[in-house]
Amino acid sequence: MRAVASRVRGASVAVDGRTVGAFEGEGLLVLLGVTHADGAEDVERMARKLWELRLLGGERSCADAGAPLLVISQFTLYGDTRKGRRPSWSAAARPEVAEPVIDAVVAALRARGAHVETGVFGAEMAVASVNDGPFTVLVET
Repeated sequence: MRAVASRVRGASVAVDGRTVGAFEGEGLLVLLGVTHADGAEDVERMARKLWELRLLGGERSCADAGAPLLVISQFTLYGDTRKGRRPSWSAAARPEVAEPVIDAVVAALRARGAHVETGVFGAEMAVASVNDGPFTVLVET
């Protein structure tokens, strides 16, 4: 599993012009990708990492600050561009595999007490954010 986590001062996601997830203030925007081998152990590890990652101001985590997360499914994180100009998506999990894993990460975050907003799996989404820093890291399990 792979995530790009950005410290933001607010983020939102819209589908068909309608906002489906948003938060104001300090938090994390998380783009989350799933590969074929990801399982329950990866779900728990990723949820813990995202919740406890010390990216916020003062080296605090979302857990420390009670800060929200906006989690967006992002299969393109497993795009392979080493050959040619067209990315290969073969390392990305198929939608029927990836969607339950993404949902499980969101559920695991919520079980830890996180306020989590989400997009809509498989939809064309317009994601907006105010990057803080900018401060963005790659998180892998």
